[in-house]
Amino acid sequence: MSDVAFTVCEVTPEPYAVTPTLTAAIDVTTTDAEPVHAIALRCQVRIDPVRRAYTDAEADGLTDLFGARERWGTTQHTFLWQHAATMVPGFTGAARVDLPLACTYDVEVAAAKYLHALHDGAVPLQFLFSGTVFRQGGRGLAVTQIPWDREDRYDLPVAVWRELVALHYPGTGWLRLRHDTIAALAAYRSAHGLLSCDDALTSLLARAVQEVP
Repeated sequence: MSDVAFTVCEVTPEPYAVTPTLTAAIDVTTTDAEPVHAIALRCQVRIDPVRRAYTDAEADGLTDLFGARERWGTTQHTFLWQHAATMVPGFTGAARVDLPLACTYDVEVAAAKYLHALHDGAVPLQFLFSGTVFRQGGRGLAVTQIPWDREDRYDLPVAVWRELVALHYPGTGWLRLRHDTIAALAAYRSAHGLLSCDDALTSLLARAVQEVP
């Protein structure tokens, strides 16, 4: 079935998911009236940073990923955000399916670090579709592969990403630390009578600033 095509219509936060999840509404179309029994759909979602401009503040936040701005001509490349999958139920002609996109706010992960650095505008996404199409054949069920060139682009508003983060981490963020670092931070907090690890980090940062000549 070489005539199957995919269009990303909208990406929105999933309000009732246990973990941060975006939902991509995908239109699936065919050019004939032959019914499709099902599609086992897979999708590679990539971020294409070259497709947008960046403020100086955003560029500072992207230094860990791409280096200084003058190097971006050689360091900025499309990179993987995630792999996603879903089943498309039977349809004829056209259907819309929700593709769940599981997200992380771990800023040690390259994609989350990129998203965290953006202040406004849009995240330039590339959706690369693959999978298996099931339909009726001459001798029963026919199985074909989705052609390798099926893809679409979508500009995800940064506001949508920030809405998702605020939904799961209101007023906070997520930071991954080694166990020994957590233990040392907890010990510092207790020794100084601080109420939280956030207070302990703030105290340590303030001391570091004071010690800078």
